[in-house]
Amino acid sequence: MLPMNPPLGSIRALRSVLANRLTDPLRLAQTALANANRNPGHNTYLWQDAEWTRAEAERVSAMPGNGGGPFGDGRGALWGLPVSVKDCFDLAGAPTTCGTKFYRQLNGAAKHDSWLVEQLRARGAVIVGKTHLHALAYGITGENPEFGDCIQPGTSDSLTGGSSSGACASVLEGSAVAAIGTDTGGSVRVPAALCGLAGYRASLGRGNWRGGAHLAESFDTLGWLFADLEEAPLLGSFFAPQEKNPEDVRAFTRFAVVPDSFLDDCEPGILGSYRQTIAEFEALGLRSSPIEVDWWNGARDIFAPIQASEAAALHSGHFEHFEQPIRERLQWGSSIHADEIAALRRRHNEFRSRMDELFQKHELVLLPAAPVAVLRAGADHSQTRSRLLRYTAPFSLAGVPAVAIPCRPGGMQLASARERDEDLLQFAALVGAHRKSAAVLNS
Repeated sequence: MLPMNPPLGSIRALRSVLANRLTDPLRLAQTALANANRNPGHNTYLWQDAEWTRAEAERVSAMPGNGGGPFGDGRGALWGLPVSVKDCFDLAGAPTTCGTKFYRQLNGAAKHDSWLVEQLRARGAVIVGKTHLHALAYGITGENPEFGDCIQPGTSDSLTGGSSSGACASVLEGSAVAAIGTDTGGSVRVPAALCGLAGYRASLGRGNWRGGAHLAESFDTLGWLFADLEEAPLLGSFFAPQEKNPEDVRAFTRFAVVPDSFLDDCEPGILGSYRQTIAEFEALGLRSSPIEVDWWNGARDIFAPIQASEAAALHSGHFEHFEQPIRERLQWGSSIHADEIAALRRRHNEFRSRMDELFQKHELVLLPAAPVAVLRAGADHSQTRSRLLRYTAPFSLAGVPAVAIPCRPGGMQLASARERDEDLLQFAALVGAHRKSAAVLNS
């Protein structure tokens, strides 16, 4: 395992030194490249071209700045910053593996940038590379038999979680300030919780998937993984359909908590983190209310077959090229009759309507992102996906935005109604600021 290099720093700190010309995008890119692939498997990135990244940094340096803006140089929050992109989005001249050698060979080099890469480059972000993922983004552990399991930098056997595995690793190792991920059934929320990072899963439908590989369009969302919860609003605007006036952000006054009966398989440390987070929210002036969620127990039974059916359609004809657990899910998905899928979609609509009512009444819902704090490499994870989906599938079915709140141990997920992303991200920043103030007072 390589020694860890110093972290890059926060978005605000780096943008300030860039704005004041105390460093430049090329120097930051050089640091990021030096930090890349520092995890035990040296597999944070599935594609990387140092010369291309350095050329991008030089291109970004030449972008004009006209004064003003949040950092005084007329440029956006991402300008000059090293970021990573999950390897299910096209970058012109690079292969898109979707976490498999089969698609790397079949697809060859992409001819055009995906919408997401276009947006990053237009805003002056410097892409360091394309990151590791659980094959097809169809898993939640970060295991990958073809490219190696993704282990957290600085550890010997702690999986990052998936499917946005390399995204987490890139932030942890200091090769990216922020990382693009996706979240279908928890692929931002779970890795963030396991790795002690913040995460943001956008409302279903935000952003554009042109040039991106879907897993299940009914549930696929875009997202970020990053270190500082206070900086959530700086990243959230990336997927927003339009800039929102800060004066239009609505504050929350209440939130819902789930009963202990739902949390019966949580590790004691996760339960402690949950109760501590509830206390934090109440200290910020929010009122908590318990809710009954027995009806959530059917969420996996709705989510998993629809996901499998849609994934099977996308990868039809190629099942034999994928690892056995994924191949079996795809085969199952292809065998589900259209009438059964139609019935499941009716149940999905009903579930989503009930969730809409829940958010209308309670504004926010808080629960652990995962019932465990660590997934060990080499352990039997045949039941892990099902266990974790119990916590993540309700928000996936609802199509709502969620932030992952890092705790010690584990992490929480906090969700709001669809399209209240900006309100949610501002509250996440408030939580982050509150924690920093508390840390100063207790030091």
